[in-house]
Amino acid sequence: MILYSFRRCPYAMRARMALRYSGVPVQIHEVSLKAKPAEMLAVSPKGTVPVLVLEDRVIDESLDIMRWALACNDPDGWLAVDDEGLISINDGVFKQALNRYKYADRYPEQPMAYYRNQGCEFLQVMESRLDVAQWLCGERISLADIAIAPFIRQFRGVDPDWFGQAPYPRVRAWIETIIESELFTSIMARPA
Repeated sequence: MILYSFRRCPYAMRARMALRYSGVPVQIHEVSLKAKPAEMLAVSPKGTVPVLVLEDRVIDESLDIMRWALACNDPDGWLAVDDEGLISINDGVFKQALNRYKYADRYPEQPMAYYRNQGCEFLQVMESRLDVAQWLCGERISLADIAIAPFIRQFRGVDPDWFGQAPYPRVRAWIETIIESELFTSIMARPA
């Protein structure tokens, strides 16, 4: 099995975390987004990562890769709480705000702070959830935590000083727990 990936892509990160956690053996092929390999484009013409090539099929959506890997092996029950609604908000409204915040110069219709404030609406939802439980969907880590974390990491990275002072202490603690975990550090290690 081959996973075409790009180290810093949040979609690829969440797929790599699920594959690593599940123990599914996979060869990771790091790609240059400026020079995508022909063999990847042959199996997934849309040209985005991640792309998981199996013997009998190709999976080229990150959530589908996550769910496939967890169907193979899910020792801690990440799939037991699969909050599709929360993940959908992350992948939709929040991702759009994140892109505009991160690349505000490409969206001059509004100032950068406007886009950040749009993203903060989702951070507030997360903060409220984390006020009553350790993880986004309860007292144990779930698919939602892993699916959303790479995007919050990106949001945090746009202005780390602001994020460090923002009124979301539970979100800060949550993302730090994930990005300091062995699982996350292992999937972010540079390929040899």
